[in-house]
Amino acid sequence: MVGFNRRFAPQVRKMRELLAGVREPKAFVMTVNAGAIPQEHWTQDPQSGGGRIIGEACHFIDLLRHLAGAPIVSHHVNAIHGGSGPVDRVTITLGFADGSIGTVHYLSNGHRAFPKERLEVFAGGRVLQLDNFRRLRGYGWPGFTRMNLWRQDKGQDACAKAFVEAVRTGGPSPIPLAELLEVARVTIAVARSAQA
Repeated sequence: MVGFNRRFAPQVRKMRELLAGVREPKAFVMTVNAGAIPQEHWTQDPQSGGGRIIGEACHFIDLLRHLAGAPIVSHHVNAIHGGSGPVDRVTITLGFADGSIGTVHYLSNGHRAFPKERLEVFAGGRVLQLDNFRRLRGYGWPGFTRMNLWRQDKGQDACAKAFVEAVRTGGPSPIPLAELLEVARVTIAVARSAQA
């Protein structure tokens, strides 16, 4: 559950609500300026931390899966290789069952002054742009232009509360098991392809 919290962020809930009315395929562009981490850091170790694709990029694969609302049917990876150690500069392209496409640019070679996370969604002649889980802007959406938060909210608290409530009441998982397994399978495949 921890790796799939972004779908519980307030702006993501709003995006999902707006996108529910779009009946044509969508295009997602996720840019993650992840920052450099030394190769000897535990998150870079495939044995202890799983590497950055499994440990971090999974969040964004899940986010696009959630917003598309359709299973991932294809994936392709381009990676920047150089030096030894895990790869943490990749472009992941996803295809979804409804014809939507998504790209995750997960990059460790940017500058820290540049924003960390930006998602753009192009759908039905309209655009949504989410910056750092603080500001959501809509272009061409009737009745919606923006949603701003005072502080960043990536959905961790709401995710934990939804999980605890499901356990307490015996209700269904807040995220269907099939989606969790699907995203995990795709993420592992992406990580393997990036290392090749």
